[in-house]
Amino acid sequence: MLGTFVKTPGPQPVEILGGLGYDFVIIDAEHAPFDRGRTEIALLAARACGVAAVVRVPSAQPDVLLGVLDDGADAVLVPHILSAAHARDVVAACRYAGARGFSNGCRAGGYGARGQWSHTDAADGAVAVIGMIEDPQAVESIDAILAVEGLDGIFIGRADLSVAFDDRAAGAPQVREATLRILAAARVAAKPVSLLVASAEEAREFSALGVSAFVIASDQGFLRSAAQDALGRLRAALA
Repeated sequence: MLGTFVKTPGPQPVEILGGLGYDFVIIDAEHAPFDRGRTEIALLAARACGVAAVVRVPSAQPDVLLGVLDDGADAVLVPHILSAAHARDVVAACRYAGARGFSNGCRAGGYGARGQWSHTDAADGAVAVIGMIEDPQAVESIDAILAVEGLDGIFIGRADLSVAFDDRAAGAPQVREATLRILAAARVAAKPVSLLVASAEEAREFSALGVSAFVIASDQGFLRSAAQDALGRLRAALA
C-alpha cells in the first residue's frame, strides 16, 4: 500500500491525494497544526473521496484516541511506543472490548444508525492500531511489543531513531541495524510494517524484507518539490 502524510489542515490536500489513487493518507496531528476540528474536516474529506484515513495522534492519551476514532479515523498511528505495557494501554484505549468510551452518536457510529452492539463489534473489528517504533528502548523491547494482541502493525520511525542514536555516519549504520532487527522480529510475529521511503529503489529493497505499506513524502513535500521544479525550469527557459 502507498500513502503519504498530510500536514496542511483542510480538505483539499486529502481530496487531491485520494483522487490520485493513494491507498491511505496520514493526517499528521503530531507535527502539523491539526486540532480536533481540523482533523475532523480532513477525515470527512477522506471519507468523501474514498481514501483510508490514518491519524498520527499527538499523544497516546485516551481522550485523544477516543476523539479521532469517534470522528471516523480508520486507524491511529501512535508515536513513541516504548514497551509492551505501553502498547497494551494504547490498544485498550482504542477498543470497546478494552477501555474505549462508548458512543454511537458520532460519525463512526453513523450518528446513531448503528445499534450499540453492532457498532461495538464493527468498530473493534475495523479500527487499526499502529505503533511507531522510533526509540532505542522500543527496539530493545520489540519482540514483546509485537506480541501484544490487538496491535495491528508498526511504523518504523527511522528519523527519530537516527536522532536518538545520534547516528550521523554515512548510511546511518545504527539505524539500519535497528531497522533490520525490527523487520526480522515483525516477520516472526507476522505483523505488518510500514515506513517512510525516499525512493523507489529503497521501497523495492524494503519490500523484499517484508515491508508492505510505504509512506511517500507529504503534501507539503510534494508542493515544495513541484514548485521548485517549475521555478527552475521557467528560470532556465527565460535566462
